[in-house]
Amino acid sequence: MPNAKILSEKQAIVEALAKRIGGASAGVLIDYKGITVAEDSKLRRELTTNGVEYSVVKNTLTRFAVEKLGLGGLGPVLNGTTSMATGTEDPIAPIRIVSEYSRKMGDRFNIKAAFMDGKILTAAEIDEISKLPGKDALYAKVLGTMLAPITSLAVVLGQIVEKSGGAAPAPEAAE
Repeated sequence: MPNAKILSEKQAIVEALAKRIGGASAGVLIDYKGITVAEDSKLRRELTTNGVEYSVVKNTLTRFAVEKLGLGGLGPVLNGTTSMATGTEDPIAPIRIVSEYSRKMGDRFNIKAAFMDGKILTAAEIDEISKLPGKDALYAKVLGTMLAPITSLAVVLGQIVEKSGGAAPAPEAAE
């Protein structure tokens, strides 16, 4: 029987992992075998800048946490070296950034599995999501699409005013 203190510490870690995974909009499990300290530091910096939490995790404790959340399908990939990147703000960020690094580093940095909104993603879904732009870029596209008709209307009205002899003079300010 394990020491009660150690058991309670491990239970607290499982609870923290379950809370982190459950509260994440998306996450990625990674096999990080063989990356250098400089590469790891660069990755961590980029993830932190994008609001993604990244850490090395213990397989057994993570397995307990994912089973608790109904994501038991992640259990089989929890072996060897495992790190986890989770994001709460931008669901695309962890998958996009980790996928970029995986392509750059080859066999030294591989995606084991990913999840989004409580669903385990397939390899095809991971690849498709990784190619999407970030949340801010998507917002900019939507905003640009919404502003295009208004901008076009303003240009047309300006041309009509110019063609008809210009705008009426502005009234003078009262003194």
